[in-house]
Amino acid sequence: MGSELIIIPIIFGAIFGVFYLYFSTRNKERLALIEKGADASIFIKGKQSTAPIWKVFILNLALLLMGIGVGVFIASILESYTTLDDDAVYPATIFFMAGAGLFLGFKMTKDLDKE
Repeated sequence: MGSELIIIPIIFGAIFGVFYLYFSTRNKERLALIEKGADASIFIKGKQSTAPIWKVFILNLALLLMGIGVGVFIASILESYTTLDDDAVYPATIFFMAGAGLFLGFKMTKDLDKE
């Protein structure tokens, strides 16, 4: 009965801990670089030549959805022509092809960054 009251503070504490560690570590790293005399321009993210985030998002989303579609298609072929259990074939093929689509999207995103 009382476990519900304990779970919520643990979740918020974990979220706070992650953000605290992120910002305190970032601050310590920056202070160490400044002490060593590093240029402050390395902290500015806008100067990097990267692909716009919307292009990366659209590319990965499109390849993910195509991977899911190909996964369903291959699973239906496997179900029709083999004696494999369809309860296992569909999720396995869909997840495998979705992962392959995301991996291909990662590779293509690296190519976008080079342009």
